[in-house]
Amino acid sequence: MRQDRGALPTLFQPADVAKALGKSEWWVKEQARRGRIPFTKPGRAYRFTAAQVTEIVRLYEERPAIVAVPQPQAADVRDPKKQDRGQRSGRPAARLRARIPRRAAHQQQDAA
Repeated sequence: MRQDRGALPTLFQPADVAKALGKSEWWVKEQARRGRIPFTKPGRAYRFTAAQVTEIVRLYEERPAIVAVPQPQAADVRDPKKQDRGQRSGRPAARLRARIPRRAAHQQQDAA
C-alpha cells in the first residue's frame, strides 16, 4: 500500500508505541524526553512515525554474541592432572594465612 506523494505520514501516540513495545507510556515519553529514542514533537506532544518506531525497535534489539571456540592445538593441550590449584600458570600456589584478630593482637601485646 503506497502513500501518495502529498500524503502526510501517520503519527502514533506514545500509548500506541508503548503497547507495541510492551512498555509503559511513561517509559516511552521518558526515553523521548532524554533523547534516547527518535520522535516528532508537533507542539507539546510526542508523536512517532512508523519509521521512528522501527528505529526504536532496532535500537533496543539484542543480538546473540557469537563467540568462537578456539580449537586446541598440539602445543595447547594440557595435562588434566596439572589443573590443580595454582598449577594453571605453572607456578606454585601462594598459601593464604588468616590475619590475627585485633583483640587477640592487643592481648598478645598486653601480655608481653
